[in-house]
Amino acid sequence: MEASVLGVENMPLPVIAAVIRRGDDVLLCQRREGALAGKWEFPGGKLEDGETPEQCLKREIEEELAIDIEVGHIYQAVHAHYDHGDFLIIAYLAEHVGGEISLRVHSACAWVNVADLDRYDLADANVPIARSLKEESESARSGVGSNRRTD
Repeated sequence: MEASVLGVENMPLPVIAAVIRRGDDVLLCQRREGALAGKWEFPGGKLEDGETPEQCLKREIEEELAIDIEVGHIYQAVHAHYDHGDFLIIAYLAEHVGGEISLRVHSACAWVNVADLDRYDLADANVPIARSLKEESESARSGVGSNRRTD
């Protein structure tokens, strides 16, 4: 069957991102170049042939930041359309397990408290992920959804 019949040419390109947590902070990186230069993002990259998303994420983070991570479960998936293409951002929770950050492709990085994520100029695809992290943090602090009695 031809790709056009299946609509494969219109499928978004999968990009795997890491939500690397350290307590209430997450790691954001600022893009140095390309279509989204200057924007902040959760680090990661594109899948290579024969690679699992988890393998991709470990490779990309090592290549970009020179650190080792342990990849957890999928946190959120976001479909984003930019002028330069359609992307499916698949964000995994991850933990920094070794190495010192060395910027190889980004202009900056920062450990950002989830309450402050909206202060950064995030790439559009990262905004829903940041919003979810912030909402979860606020809910946990306020006890929303818990069985605590307030009377």
